[in-house]
Amino acid sequence: MVPAFFMSIHGGILIKDLRINEEIRANKVRLIDENGNQVGIIDFNQALDMAYDKKLDLVLMSPNAKPPVTRIMDYGKYKYDQEKKEKENKKKQKNAQLKETRFSLNIEDNDLQTKANQSKKFLNNGDKVKVSIRFRGRELGRKEPGYELMDKFKEMLGDSYKVTKNPKMEGRSLVMFLEPNDEKGE
Repeated sequence: MVPAFFMSIHGGILIKDLRINEEIRANKVRLIDENGNQVGIIDFNQALDMAYDKKLDLVLMSPNAKPPVTRIMDYGKYKYDQEKKEKENKKKQKNAQLKETRFSLNIEDNDLQTKANQSKKFLNNGDKVKVSIRFRGRELGRKEPGYELMDKFKEMLGDSYKVTKNPKMEGRSLVMFLEPNDEKGE
């Protein structure tokens, strides 16, 4: 667990701050030079002098190791690269939303096709879709037409989706959840 004072927020991104130079509290350290070559276990002051001679920073990379692992590097550049990677990863994330398509049991074919087309757009955008059929009054007595209508709706969508939750009654509605096909997106 990293103490709270070792975390800082830059542009909404959480970056772990590492101990550098005089902040390091160890007598002996395992040193890695700026090229990534292991120098060995040396005295902390000697490692710090080597870093200052090269006009770079001594950074504590692994504080829990015995002895702690330090590296000679340009800490400002390292931190900048880490922030850049975090921003890039954040851009690549797609937050899928849940969209809902609702209709009643006595919907006409053209209206059902319009609802199916709209659901296709949602699925193509990477969103999940909740399809629900509302039952009113005496319609609750016979649920089979609702399941048939749900099957017809699935046929209209084609193969642009996969069913994550099969049609099931929830209160007065028949509900089904769909999400985009992974194969189609790649």
